[in-house]
Amino acid sequence: MKLIIGNKAYSSWSLRGWLAARQSGLVFEEVVVPLYDAEWDRRREGDEFAPSSGKVPILWDGDAVVWDSLAIIEYLAEQTSRDLFWPADPAARAMARSMSAEMHSSFTALRKKHSMNIRQVFPPQRPDDDVLADLARIMELWAQARARFGGDGQFLFGAFGAADIMYAPVVTRIVTYSLPIARFAASYMDAVINHPFMQDWIAAAQEEEWVIEKFEQPVG
Repeated sequence: MKLIIGNKAYSSWSLRGWLAARQSGLVFEEVVVPLYDAEWDRRREGDEFAPSSGKVPILWDGDAVVWDSLAIIEYLAEQTSRDLFWPADPAARAMARSMSAEMHSSFTALRKKHSMNIRQVFPPQRPDDDVLADLARIMELWAQARARFGGDGQFLFGAFGAADIMYAPVVTRIVTYSLPIARFAASYMDAVINHPFMQDWIAAAQEEEWVIEKFEQPVG
């Protein structure tokens, strides 16, 4: 398998696809391509990017190609074990899938105004009202998952899984922009940041030489 991703410092969707690949335990080749560099437009026109119209991440497995992080999660769950990604309990699994889909389709204000930048921690500023609304909904979802299905585990549904993968870039955004959170969320965020896969990604992001100036501002 070959997983093509963007800059580890900035690409939130790449982080999700990469975490899914690591979670699967399968061997894969990692190809990092710098976003928006001088070769970006030309590179996007290549055959490897054609199925996704140039978007990353994109996963090639022989002749099979999968793009979009949530699709990559589902594909890898089929190739390995559903239990690696989704809770075994049907009610927990239903909630985890719903939360993951909501992350996929929602929280536009948070994503647009606070783009991912793992290498920075900016001083706190009061977020816009629409960002606060997104954060409130995320806190609500995290609280429900932890209360109903977290058990003795550190993650949303006990063990690290697809829902945590989908919300991992939210955790990094909260850290980067010093955004307000509910008190209970701090321990969950610490668990995500300190997960071995996340530590590997963060360390690699620190080593990248690429800088995208538009993502280096306190508020995007």
